[in-house]
Amino acid sequence: MRVAVFSSKSFDRQFLDGANHGRHELHYLDCRLTTATAALARGSAAVCLFANDDANADVTMAFAQMGVELIALRAAGFDNVDLKAARAHGIAVARVPAYSPNAVAEHAFALLLSLNRKVPVAYERIRHGNFSLDGLIGFDLAGKTFGIVGVGNVGSVAATIARGFGCTVLGCDPVQRDDCRGVLDYVSFEELLDRSDIVSLHCPLNEGTRHLIDRAALARLKRGAFLINTSRGAVIETQAVLEALGEGRLGGVALDVYEGEKGLFFEDRSGQPIADDQFARLLAYSNVLITGHQAFLTVEALRNIAETTIANLDSFESSGKALYEVCVEQG
Repeated sequence: MRVAVFSSKSFDRQFLDGANHGRHELHYLDCRLTTATAALARGSAAVCLFANDDANADVTMAFAQMGVELIALRAAGFDNVDLKAARAHGIAVARVPAYSPNAVAEHAFALLLSLNRKVPVAYERIRHGNFSLDGLIGFDLAGKTFGIVGVGNVGSVAATIARGFGCTVLGCDPVQRDDCRGVLDYVSFEELLDRSDIVSLHCPLNEGTRHLIDRAALARLKRGAFLINTSRGAVIETQAVLEALGEGRLGGVALDVYEGEKGLFFEDRSGQPIADDQFARLLAYSNVLITGHQAFLTVEALRNIAETTIANLDSFESSGKALYEVCVEQG
């Protein structure tokens, strides 16, 4: 099939070409999918999208008029696709359900450890010949309570890592996994907030989780608690977090995703001012650490994403049904 690959980077091309072996005609596009760029898919039977591409109702209607039959997501999340509109126009949606839970879970701990032990601050000091230890005090993870919101593939790996550090692990999820019993204790969302020293978010974004971490949720946290987010930016209400930081109630915030990241992340903007006021305010806090949606970025994850994406294309071409289709009910 001819496939328009939006938001493609050099690593996408490397791994997709490696998995494709010339079977499909992949047309790589640097730009993000928006209503304005949807026309670039003309002539394609499928489009391949990433997390910040926007397949809204207008875009899916445009795709249907062009003859696009499949939206193949090279991500696990599908909150950026209007599933009802896609179904109405007869467009199938497929995803990569589990590319590397280890990659994302490990990055959550990389953020936590770096923030807790002031690694970015210490690194910058050493580069400038400052070997003072003032202001670099952290805390042991051992003995702390680690709360996981969303105990799916990534959350379950995070639970195992947290246990390895000697944490008491709590989990909150509508579905309780048998393989996590003995690793964590399932509790209500409210109890998890009340008891946790560290809260790590690993849930999908949907109408039930949008702004799940709002003013009310933050008010329940222990003073000095840490908040980690490697799921989706809009699970957190950014303004509420800024208020909690300003009042000194949060000990630290580590983010790999951001509510307003569309149009901001994945590009080199070093020569431009940051126009997003909330993002700029987050960066001003010394107890905030942000990476640019890179938790998935390991060799293993990229290989799995590419192989599963090509497998979805292969299956759809041969049978009319992708291996990992997303239905409206899942949304």
